[in-house]
This record gives sequence, C-alpha cells and structure tokens, in this order.
Amino acid sequence: MIQQIDAPPSPPLPALRQVGALPVRFEEGKPQVMLLTSRGTKRWVIPKGWPMRGKKNWAAAAQEAKEEAGIIGKTHKKPIGEFLYFKRRAAHFDLCSVEVYVLNVEKRLDSYREKGQREARWFALEDATDLVQEPGLTALLRELDLTRFHKPAKRKPPDKQGRKALRNT
Repeated sequence: MIQQIDAPPSPPLPALRQVGALPVRFEEGKPQVMLLTSRGTKRWVIPKGWPMRGKKNWAAAAQEAKEEAGIIGKTHKKPIGEFLYFKRRAAHFDLCSVEVYVLNVEKRLDSYREKGQREARWFALEDATDLVQEPGLTALLRELDLTRFHKPAKRKPPDKQGRKALRNT
C-alpha cells in the first residue's frame, strides 16, 4: 500500500529578470511602436533579453533592440514599467519579469545580428496593444501615455545668406 504524505506547498520560484525596449516614433504627432515577431512562435513582442554584465539595464535593452530589430536611438534611463511572461524552453517554461525602457528610434540599420529571423513592423499604440499576447505587456501598453516622450524636431534658423536675402525682399 502506498501512503500519501501531505507536504506543504513549495514557495513559488522568483521570476528571472530580463530587460526590454519599447521602440517608439511619432508620425504627424501620433505615437507608433515597433513590434517584432518572436523567433519560435512568431507572436508579436518587443525586443528583450537578459541583463548584460558591465551595462546598465537601459543600455542592455538598447543593445537588444539593435541586435533584434536593427534600431538605434535614445533610450530613456528610467523604466516605464515591467511585465511577466512565460519563456518557452525545450522542456519547460521559465517565469520572466521584463523591465521596459522607451527607445526613441532615430534610425534603422541595413545590417544587424538577427536580420531575416524576425518580422518587424510599426503599429499605432492601440493596434499594438491588441496584437501582443502577454497580458502584462498588453496592460502596460494600454496604460501608457507616450506623448511625454515626444520631442518635436527643432527648426534650424536660416543661415546668414538666407536672413540677408529675406531682408532684401
């Protein structure tokens, strides 16, 4: 006869830490975010990965964005929030907590580490919220006000010849 022993439940394991970048641009004053597909399941995600020794978390998030989507820009040093998700492994899932940093995109590289492995696309914030499948990321995007990250382009003053020409007309 097998005797069943009631053992107390084991405490939950702590979540593994990751960092992520939320790539942002503004078209006609309206925010857009870049999502990319995961390599395995092809679901829409943000660039993310493990913290890097010797780099601040915001810099590691920027590095992930560069490697996964070929984007470069100004990364804000204060996270906008975090979300939990289950990372798929060969034989199990790991619970991960992702600290998210806004990255104002300035340019996209022609060549980068994971080019051809993922699809990357710009979406209106509302559309991106509907496309991501991680509930925590959906909630983070839904509550986000990206207008505080919008820096309108500065107009350059006319050069000296241009000002002189304006005075002569």
